[in-house]
Amino acid sequence: MPAFCFKTLKISLSKISLKLRFFSPHVRFLKSQSEVSKTHYSKLTLDDSQLLWLLSQQKLQQARNLLDKFPERSRHSRIAYWTSLLTKYSRTGFIDESRVLFDTMPERNIVSYNVMLSGIGDVQEAYCFFCRIPERNVVSWTAMISGFTWNGYYGEALLLFLEMKRRSNIAPNGETFISLAYACAGMRFHHLGKQLHAQLIINGLEYEDYDGRIAKSLIHMYSLFGVMDYAHYVFNKNLNSYAVQSCNHMINGYTRIGQVEKARELFDTIPARDNITWTSMIVGYFDIGNVSEACYLFENMPDKDSVAWTSMISGLVQNELFLKATSFLLGMLAHGVPPLSSTYAILFGAAGAIAHLDFGRQLHNMLMKTLSDGDLILSNSLISMYAKCGEIHDAYSIFTNMIYRDLISWNTMIMGLAHHALANETLKVYETMLQSGTRPNSVTFLGILSACSHAGLVSQGWKLFNAMRDVYAIQPGLEHYISMINLLGRAGKVREAEELILGLPFETNHAIWGALLGVCGIAEKNADIAQHAARRLLELDPLNAPAHVALCNIYAACGKHIEEQKLRKEMGLKGVRKVPGCSWIVLNGNVYVFLSGDKLNPEADEMLLFLFESGDG
Repeated sequence: MPAFCFKTLKISLSKISLKLRFFSPHVRFLKSQSEVSKTHYSKLTLDDSQLLWLLSQQKLQQARNLLDKFPERSRHSRIAYWTSLLTKYSRTGFIDESRVLFDTMPERNIVSYNVMLSGIGDVQEAYCFFCRIPERNVVSWTAMISGFTWNGYYGEALLLFLEMKRRSNIAPNGETFISLAYACAGMRFHHLGKQLHAQLIINGLEYEDYDGRIAKSLIHMYSLFGVMDYAHYVFNKNLNSYAVQSCNHMINGYTRIGQVEKARELFDTIPARDNITWTSMIVGYFDIGNVSEACYLFENMPDKDSVAWTSMISGLVQNELFLKATSFLLGMLAHGVPPLSSTYAILFGAAGAIAHLDFGRQLHNMLMKTLSDGDLILSNSLISMYAKCGEIHDAYSIFTNMIYRDLISWNTMIMGLAHHALANETLKVYETMLQSGTRPNSVTFLGILSACSHAGLVSQGWKLFNAMRDVYAIQPGLEHYISMINLLGRAGKVREAEELILGLPFETNHAIWGALLGVCGIAEKNADIAQHAARRLLELDPLNAPAHVALCNIYAACGKHIEEQKLRKEMGLKGVRKVPGCSWIVLNGNVYVFLSGDKLNPEADEMLLFLFESGDG
C-alpha cells in the first residue's frame, strides 16, 4: 500500500476493522451503470428472460445457478447479468458471495470493479482492492474517497483526492465534492475548504444539485469552521435551505461562536424542528451560562429523548449545578427514558467534582443493573470518580480488572495515584504502561511529575522531565514547569526553582510566579526570592490577594512591620480581600458550604458546639 495514505497520518488500520458504509449516492451511481435492461440484447432467450425475472425477485442463488449453466462461449456476452448479480449481492450484504462471484466472472469491466469496491467492508482491504483496479473512473475514485470520509479518515480522503488530480484527468463530480467538504470539515482545513468551494462553482455545480446535499455539506463545513458569513450565504442560495439538517448545522455554527441570539432567531423561524434542533439550542444556552433559558426550552420540547436529557445533565454539570443534574437523572428515569453510557460518565464526573461518594456508588450500582460496566469510557469515568472521592483502592481495582486500557485509562490512574501522594505506585503504573507499548503524552508526565513532587523525588523528577523532551519529543508546558517548581521548592531547592523560571522558553505569567511564591513560605532564607516573586506577581495581577497576603506575612516574619502595615493599608484602599477557604458536606441530597470564619449560617454556633463536644473541634 502506498505510504502516503496510512503512514502519513500514522494511522494503524491493522488493529481496526471498520465497516465501510458506502452511502446511497454510490448506490445510485452503480445502479445507473449496472442495471440490466432488455435493450442489452436484441434477442432474449428463454433463459435470459428467466434470469432477469430471478434477479428482479431477488432470488440470487437461483440466478447464480442459472448463470453457471450458460455455455462458456455465451458467458462473455452476458457480462451485464454477472454485474447485476454482483450488485445485488453487494447491496444485500452477501460480501463473501460477492468475492466468489467476482473472482469467477468470465470478464470484468469498470462497473463490476466499482460494485465490488463498494461492497468491501474493511477500509484497508477496500484500499488494496482499489489499487488493483486497472482503469478507474470518477465513480471508483469517489467511492474510495467517500469510504475514507464516512469512516473518519479525513486526511486519507484528501490525500487520495490529490492523488486523483495528479494521476488522472478525471474531473470530480458533485459526490466527490460532498465527501471532500466533509473531509475538510473533519480536518478543520479552512483554506482548502474554500478552494474546493471555488472549484465547485467553476465546475458549474449548483447548490441544490444532488438533492441539496452539496449545500448541506458546505453549510456543515463552514459551520464547523465558525465562518458563519459563508455558511449563511450558501444557506440563502440553496432552494432547500430550510431542510432540518441544514438548519441544525446553522444553529450549531452560531452557538459554536457564541452567537446564540442569531441561532435563536433561526430556531424561531424554521417551519420544522427535530430533536437535534432543540438539543443544539439548549446546548447553546448552556455554553453561555444561560441555564434558565436552556431549562425553559427543555420544558417546551415536545419529544425528549435520551440525548436531550443527557444534554441537560451535561449542561448543568458544566455550570456546576451538580445536585440539579442529579435530579434530572431521577426525572429521566421517572419518564422511562433509558440513560446512555455518556449520561453515567457525565454524572460520575459530577460526583467526583463534589466528592459525593455515596451518590457515585449509587450510580455505579444503577450502571451494573442497566448497562455493561465494561465500557471503556465508563470504566475510565469510574476510576476518576473513585479517585477524586478518596477511594483510590476502588479506583485501582477497576483499573486492574479492565480487559482493555487506552491512554486515558493509564493517565486517569496515574493522576489519581499522584493526587493521593502514592509516588511509588504511580511510577509502577507508569512503567507498566511503557511495557504495554502505550506511548505517554503530556498528561502522563504531568501526573508522574506531580507524584515526584509529593514524594520529594528530585533526581527522578529531573530524569522524567528530561525524558519528556529528549525521548518523547514532548515540549513541557506551563503545568509541567509548575510541577517542577513545586518539586524543587518542597525539597528546599528554592533557588534552583527560581533559576528554572528565569530560563523558561516562554513568557512568564502569574501562575508561574504564584507557584514560586507558594514554595518560598515565610522562611527568612527565602525572603528575597519570595519578595521578588510577589512583586512580579503583582506587576502581572495588581489585585492578586494571595500575593498581597504572602508579602505581608514575609514582612512580618522579617520584622519589617512598617512595610507590612503600609501594604495592608494599600490592600484596604484597593479593596483587595483574600477569598476565604471553603469546604462542604453533602447531607440528605443537599450540599452545605462552609466558609472560613463564616458566621452567617443561623445554626453555625450550634454546629461548632457539636463539633467541640464530639472532639472534632
